[in-house]
Amino acid sequence: MGIALVDTHCHLDFHLYDEDREAVLQRAYEAGVTRIVIPALDVTSAHAAIALAERYEGLYVAVGFHPNEIGPHAGPPDPALAEIRALAAHSKVVAIGEIGLDYHWDKTPPAVQHLWLERQLDLAAELSLPVILHNREATADMLAVLAAWYGHGLPSALEGRAGVLHSFSATWVDAEVALGLGFYIGITGPITFKKADELREVAAKVPAERLLVETDGPFLAPHPHRGERNEPAYVRLIAAKLAEVRGAPLEEVATQTTRNAATLFAWE
Repeated sequence: MGIALVDTHCHLDFHLYDEDREAVLQRAYEAGVTRIVIPALDVTSAHAAIALAERYEGLYVAVGFHPNEIGPHAGPPDPALAEIRALAAHSKVVAIGEIGLDYHWDKTPPAVQHLWLERQLDLAAELSLPVILHNREATADMLAVLAAWYGHGLPSALEGRAGVLHSFSATWVDAEVALGLGFYIGITGPITFKKADELREVAAKVPAERLLVETDGPFLAPHPHRGERNEPAYVRLIAAKLAEVRGAPLEEVATQTTRNAATLFAWE
């Protein structure tokens, strides 16, 4: 019997997959990937992701506004979030995301990013859905926002499954804070990169029941595919490196991370 893996973050709706999406999915299934979560970036990509999830078995969706996609919607978030609330009622939607903060790209003013993140966190709590969080060069502010959200009191349905810090790239001290707030740690392709010693140290310390593996396809392809288009089949390479770092069998890491995904996203 082969291993079973979940790619908890892949943008399968992107046009980069249009020409060979079915082949990409077939390679994923052959690599042991049983489920894939497609995080939306805005309402348009949410509709595209849901359409894919309706068409293919094993695909699930998160809906929300990525901080770099808020620009055209930088007014009051309520009208746009009403659309997200409606989409979240779909049976294949398992989270609110990809939401967060991004100080690397100057696409949305930080104050606007904060407002939209806070409103989307509130929506997630209202709907008892976990969140998929994007963080780039904004760790301290991100953790402060999450601590405030957590401190307001989350619904019992989100106890211990508030969400995931996708493609984690901060320190162990930051990871400890996130873990204390009920978040999972998402591990992506950089764990295989030559200079990623700090990330490997973090991945070795995170409790097994708090780890997820993800590709972030089409970005961040792991070694030996670095620089190429990433795809869900490569989550096996990420899991293998994670197993090596933790001194555990691949089968054990696959089983645990798959179980963790089921807990976070509340599927059978």
